Amino acid sequence: MRTLLLLLFFAINNVALSLEPHQEPGVIGLMYHKFDENRYPTTNVKVKEFEKQIQMIRKMNLDFISIEEFDDYMHGHRELYNKRVLLTVDDAWASFYKNAWPILKREGIPFVLFINTREINSKNRNYMTWAQIREIHASGLGVIGHHSYSHDYMVGWDSDNIRKDLEKASQDFMRELGSIPEYFSYPFGEYSLEFKELVKDMGFRLAFGQHSGVVDSRKDRFELPRFPINENWGKADRFEMVLNTLPMPYKEFLPADKKVSEFKNPPQLEIEFVPGLRNLKNIVCTTNDGDSWPTVPIRFMSENRIVIEPLNPYKVRTARINCSFADSAKKYRWLGIQFVLPHIPSDK
Repeated sequence: MRTLLLLLFFAINNVALSLEPHQEPGVIGLMYHKFDENRYPTTNVKVKEFEKQIQMIRKMNLDFISIEEFDDYMHGHRELYNKRVLLTVDDAWASFYKNAWPILKREGIPFVLFINTREINSKNRNYMTWAQIREIHASGLGVIGHHSYSHDYMVGWDSDNIRKDLEKASQDFMRELGSIPEYFSYPFGEYSLEFKELVKDMGFRLAFGQHSGVVDSRKDRFELPRFPINENWGKADRFEMVLNTLPMPYKEFLPADKKVSEFKNPPQLEIEFVPGLRNLKNIVCTTNDGDSWPTVPIRFMSENRIVIEPLNPYKVRTARINCSFADSAKKYRWLGIQFVLPHIPSDK
C-alpha cells in the first residue's frame, strides 16, 4: 500500500511539474568542425575561443546534456526544467582530436562526433584515424554518430543510392567499432522528406541538420537544429546571444518537404505556433540573398499562424530563413529553416 501511495505521489507531482510548450527552456545544440585551422574561418574555431565558450557556458550555469539524456527528452521519457547545451562535432577532422578532444576530456564534457567514413578508410591525414575514433568511442564521454560514407550532396539522389552510401558507412562502423551509430547528421545539413523517411526506416533514433535554432520537445526528431559555431559566431557577443536564445515551438510547419523544385522557388512557408508565445506579433524573418540577409514579408493568418513569403527566387543551393523576436530584454526566441534546391549546383 505504501509503495502504491508513493507511486501515486510521484505521478501527481510529475504532472504538476509538466511545462506548457511555450515554457520549455529548450536545448541549445552547438555544431563544430575544425579547431585552429585558421585557413577555414567558416568552419573553424580558435581553441582559445573554444575554451572561453566553455567558460561562458559554465558561468551562465548551463549544464551540458549527453546524447542519451537528449534522446530520452526527445522521446518523452525525460523533462527538462533548465536550459541545456548539446555539443556536437561533424566530420572527425584531425584538428578536433589534436586540439579539442583534450579539452573536452579534461572538462568531462559529453559530446557527439559525427563521422563520414570514406576519408577515415583512406587514411587521409587531415582526418582522425580509426584508432583515435575507437579511443573516443571507449571514453564514456564521446558518442560516435553516423555522417554517411561519402559526405556528398545527396538530396537529388534516388533513395537506393542514398541507402547504399549509408549502409557502406554502417559496414565500416560495424567492422571498426562493433556497432552502428544510432544518431545521424545530414551531410551539409541537407535533407528532403524522402531522405528523412529513409533515415527513419534505417533505424536511426535522431537526425540533425545545420539550421540554427533551439530544440524543444515538439521538434521533429529527424530535423533537429544546431547553431553552427565558427570564427564569426564564436565571438563572445554572438555566442552569448546563442546561449540566451529560447525555442520557438510550433504545431504545424508547411511545406513538410525541405526540398524545393525550380517550379516552387521561392517556397511559401506557413507556420502555426503554440499558444502563449508573448511578443509573437514582433517576429522578424530574414533570408540569405547572396551575402545579404534582407527581411522577408510576414502575414498573420490568425493570432498564432503566419505566412512567410520570400520575394525572389533563390539562386543558391542552400537557402535559409531565420526568424526571431524578443521574449525579454536579453532573451530571443529563434527559429531557423534550411531548404535545399538540388537543381542548383553546389559551390564545391
